Amino acid sequence: MVFPSPGDLGARLLLLFYINLAAWEAGSGQVHYSVPEEAKHGTFVGRIAQDLGLELAELVPRLFRVASKGRADLLEVNLQNGILFVNSRIDREELCGRSAVCSIHLEVIVDKPLQVFHVEVEVKDINDNPPVFPATQKNLFIPESRLLDSRFPLEGASDADIGTNAQLTYRLSPNEYFSLTVPINEEQVKPLGLVLQKSLDREEAPELYLVLTATDGGKPEQTGTVQLLITVLDANDNAPTFDRTLYKVKLPENVSKGTLVIKLNASDLDEGLNGDIIYSFSSDVSPDIKSKFHIDPITGEITVIGHIDFEESKAYKVRVQVTDQGALPLSGHSTVLVDVVDANDNAPELTITSLSLPISEDAQPGTVITLISVSDRDSGANGQVTSTLTPKVPFKLVSTFKNHYSLVLESPLDRESLSAYDLVVTAQDRGSPSLSATVSLSVEVADVNDNAPAFEQPEYTVFVKENNPPGCHIFTVSAHDADTQENALVSYSLVERRVGERALSSYVSVHAESGKVYALQPLDHEELELLQFQVSARDSGFPPLGSNVTLQVFVLDENDNAPALLPPGSGSVSGSVSELVPWSVGAGHVVAKVRAVDADSGYNAWLSYELQPASGGERSPFRVGLYTGEVSTTRALDEADAPRQRLLVVVKDHGEPPLAATATVLVSLVESGQALKTSSQTSAGARGPEAALLDVNVYLIIAICAVSSLLVLTLLLYTALRCSVPPTEGACGPGKPTLVCSSAVGTWSYSQKRRQKVCSGEGFPKTDLMAFSPSLPPCPGAAAGMGEPHTSEDSSGKVGCSSILFIHLFIY
Repeated sequence: MVFPSPGDLGARLLLLFYINLAAWEAGSGQVHYSVPEEAKHGTFVGRIAQDLGLELAELVPRLFRVASKGRADLLEVNLQNGILFVNSRIDREELCGRSAVCSIHLEVIVDKPLQVFHVEVEVKDINDNPPVFPATQKNLFIPESRLLDSRFPLEGASDADIGTNAQLTYRLSPNEYFSLTVPINEEQVKPLGLVLQKSLDREEAPELYLVLTATDGGKPEQTGTVQLLITVLDANDNAPTFDRTLYKVKLPENVSKGTLVIKLNASDLDEGLNGDIIYSFSSDVSPDIKSKFHIDPITGEITVIGHIDFEESKAYKVRVQVTDQGALPLSGHSTVLVDVVDANDNAPELTITSLSLPISEDAQPGTVITLISVSDRDSGANGQVTSTLTPKVPFKLVSTFKNHYSLVLESPLDRESLSAYDLVVTAQDRGSPSLSATVSLSVEVADVNDNAPAFEQPEYTVFVKENNPPGCHIFTVSAHDADTQENALVSYSLVERRVGERALSSYVSVHAESGKVYALQPLDHEELELLQFQVSARDSGFPPLGSNVTLQVFVLDENDNAPALLPPGSGSVSGSVSELVPWSVGAGHVVAKVRAVDADSGYNAWLSYELQPASGGERSPFRVGLYTGEVSTTRALDEADAPRQRLLVVVKDHGEPPLAATATVLVSLVESGQALKTSSQTSAGARGPEAALLDVNVYLIIAICAVSSLLVLTLLLYTALRCSVPPTEGACGPGKPTLVCSSAVGTWSYSQKRRQKVCSGEGFPKTDLMAFSPSLPPCPGAAAGMGEPHTSEDSSGKVGCSSILFIHLFIY
């Protein structure tokens, strides 16, 4: 190989640069380079990083790589300077055969984000292959009787190069007998051969030695030679001839063995053995042709004996000859051109070159997921491929270059709706019948934290008995997060607030992982009837998402408070008191009144009064009202009654178990005058309290009458508020109603007790006034007013007792 001078080399490199620049600008985004074949290792091809608009510093971080199907080792990129260079020997003839255009297609792939570029490197042919004849020597047997201008075909040379490098010229060594005829086109209607210019004389020259030289058009030129040994024969002066010098046949590929290709026809003007002809392949026919075709020596039929594959060879040039059987056999020659017709026998091939999986569910439409290339070895319509994507998914195929596609995201994803997609890419050619190929691809959707934990209910109602042990489990909250992994890992916490003067965290706590809510201290119904707070559920995503749920913890009352007697004064009894009763009083005379209150509520605060029987079994002339606490006479007193009597009044609630308190009343029986005198002596100190008590009774009676007239309106308003307005955090209101049944004894009593209400501050004291109607029947199952109350639930879900009337007076 001869290299140009340095000056010529610089000019050629400059010209090559402008050619590459123009090719790149005209390539619609595709970079084109060219490189001569057989270039040395390290030969500069192009500044690929600069031409693709990539920074040198980002080649390594973005995983810059070059992919070439089956040709990855020919070219390489220096990641330090971004130069594409020759890595190993490039043989154009080995790479592309005799194709007019030979190029290496490179896919340049960079990640983060994923980009793909297409680079075409054209391999320029150099004159590195000399012409080659089928054999180094060819023997010709020519009778001396052949006429002048007789033609003797020769097998031409072949050159593996293309273009000018493969344009051959022939010359024959100087001689006086033969001249050379050269074909004027590729079809070689007049093949290369010798033309007899002077009659042969075997006795003068029995053998002739000639040299045929073939020279290509390359710079520098290369040559090939074949030695022609011509033996001059006697006799048989008519050679067989074919009816045509060139036969053209079209043969479909994949035909079965034994298929007739063509039947040759030749004739010989001689007679006898000199006119009997035999067909055969020329001696210079390649073994490949002999393995695929067979010629019948008698009939001249050429049949198929091997596999005919269009992708292996698109045409076959078969040289045939016919020879007579004379003593000095003569031959005739012809050429059969077999054009192989392509059949759609190759299905498309799909190749996945790069994957970016899994894809985040918040990925934007247009994100590239994978690169897919399609190829088909057939030609024409049989090699034209269309690609489709099934089933209907939020992805699409985008054509990037020829049969190269990108699988991109078309619409937003939601992992909670579908966490993975099974895609099928189908490539189908346009042959008849059409062939197709498929490739399956599973696209996994990666989770992002786009779902907050959710509770089943926005609010829960919990009932807890008071005096619970510290640290007891009272409820479990549970929230579900539709995300996965750490985005679905839920932790719980209290939403801190103040309950009166104390922090919420001093009352309850919640386990961060299980959601179990614990009471940190014993709860007291008398201090706190309702504890309302929120629990927050938060996931572990970034950024974290959360939601809240409200818990209403009702503290249920237990009978933990015994009845308490009211302080002395106003005629009430506390502990022990003495009373003077005239002998003359009749039955029903009120001697004293015992009053008590209970800090509990409901049945636990419903009090009853009993008179403890006197010792010795004597029948006492006194009794006490079951629910009023009034101590009165049961009959007229007589001299048989003891002048001094000690009465024990037991006050009990209706709790389980019941709690009690005892009051002692000392009754002294005196004469009427002494009772009046005692009454007048104490009138100065006692008149005031008695008068005040009478005034209070009058006011209470008036209040009862007034309230009774508004009873219906009050109940309707209360029912409407309970149904339409749910309780809100921070609102103070009355505690839950207490169910109490009346007995046959009708009276009224009041209890004043201070309670802390459920709100951010302290509530005000209230006075509960409970009125019992003696005309109403007792609750079913109640015995002497001691039975359990009968409750009924109407359609609105509210509980009532037919024998009870509650009137709550709020005094602020």
